[in-house]
Amino acid sequence: MAATKTKPDPKATKAKSPVHHDARGLQGSVDKFELFYRDNAKVINTVVIIILLLIAGYFGYKNLYQKPREKKAVAMAFKAQQYFAIDSFKLALNGDGNNYGYLQVIRRYGDTKVGQLAKYSAGVCYVRLGDYQEGIDYLKKFHAGDEIVQAMDYGLIGDAYMELGNTSQGISWYKKAANYNDNNVISPLYLFRAGLASEKAGNTKDAITFFKEIQTKYPLSTEGRSIDEYLARLGVTQ
Repeated sequence: MAATKTKPDPKATKAKSPVHHDARGLQGSVDKFELFYRDNAKVINTVVIIILLLIAGYFGYKNLYQKPREKKAVAMAFKAQQYFAIDSFKLALNGDGNNYGYLQVIRRYGDTKVGQLAKYSAGVCYVRLGDYQEGIDYLKKFHAGDEIVQAMDYGLIGDAYMELGNTSQGISWYKKAANYNDNNVISPLYLFRAGLASEKAGNTKDAITFFKEIQTKYPLSTEGRSIDEYLARLGVTQ
């Protein structure tokens, strides 16, 4: 008796061929994308061109525009730096008639790295000349790439506020300076100034807190080596 042939089950065949199924699905996705691209080709191409132009523009700006400006700013600020180094702060700010000062550098190249440093230097000049509010204004415009210099900038703002008699703002900026870049030089220095300012304002509790932080975290710093004396005069002994 002849063997009976069984017809293959279509469902079973499909179940055994996931690769073919996935291939058809992938092809369908490709077809849909091609259709979408044909319908939106102009928009897609325009977006791609804009992105490429933005990238090219960025690198062009950095290399063809910004770098030459940095070099010009360095040359422009050269004499101001020399005057600053010998404490001729008015000449450093305004120039001498033949050479530029920091204010001219800021106006022309304030967006450069040199221009940023000129803002800090101008702030220092104004503070040293006793024009504390003007100094604060320029120091607040300064944004450093270096954390230590930025912390010093905040500390100098605190000094200027103290000179203006605004103790609360002075303490606030000292705290900001101390916490901005935790290290054994800047942090204890401005914690110490915050402590002295708090003591001067009659806030003994806050002063003790600042001094104790120096004692605990920075005992080997310049301020830390003598901090016990300041705590003792506030009634805190070992």
